[in-house]
Amino acid sequence: MIRAGTLTIPQGIEDLCNPSRTALLIYDMQAGITGQIADGSLIVARCAAALSVARAAGMRVVFTRHQSAPKSWMGVTQYRTAMAWQHTDDPLAVRPWFLRDADSFRIVAELEPRSDELVFDKLAMSAFEGTPLAFVLRDCGITGLVIAGIALEIGIEPTARHATDIGIVPIILQDACGAGDPDAAGRAIATLRFIGEAVISDVDSFSQRLRARPSAQ
Repeated sequence: MIRAGTLTIPQGIEDLCNPSRTALLIYDMQAGITGQIADGSLIVARCAAALSVARAAGMRVVFTRHQSAPKSWMGVTQYRTAMAWQHTDDPLAVRPWFLRDADSFRIVAELEPRSDELVFDKLAMSAFEGTPLAFVLRDCGITGLVIAGIALEIGIEPTARHATDIGIVPIILQDACGAGDPDAAGRAIATLRFIGEAVISDVDSFSQRLRARPSAQ
């Protein structure tokens, strides 16, 4: 930690692994998303490891799910995104992938949320846009957000950058973040490193720091 007047400024993962001040976000680990990623099963396992240690430490956990609007509620942005992802120039050919009751929408069984954990549904890429995430973090005095899930280059980078804009320090567990395009994911990490506000870490470091922390802190 670095002191600046009355402020205590965290620097690395060792300063942020405080369950009373940091939460874990499991981003969009849904059946229809993990199945599209080449190493989807590995990312599920790494997220499960992070989730297990966070739960054992009493850290708050929140999940997001990406939801498709039914076609009667799809607007210009929703159509543009769907057309890009489904590789079509014809709006009539678009099929909403993540409708509320679809199997593809559910969080994978290995990461099933508990009754004391939050689940927020969203249409946007940032986990903060259109959800109460910012409110609940602030309301609970949370200043750090550990992020794992899919996809790094599509939703996790904008979530991390949005976090810094509202005064939350993002901690990216890079080995627990899947990507559809490894090159794009590399660029996303490079951008976050260049900006310098996010902490880039891994599941083992996160786990070691949480386990080593005195239970009273």
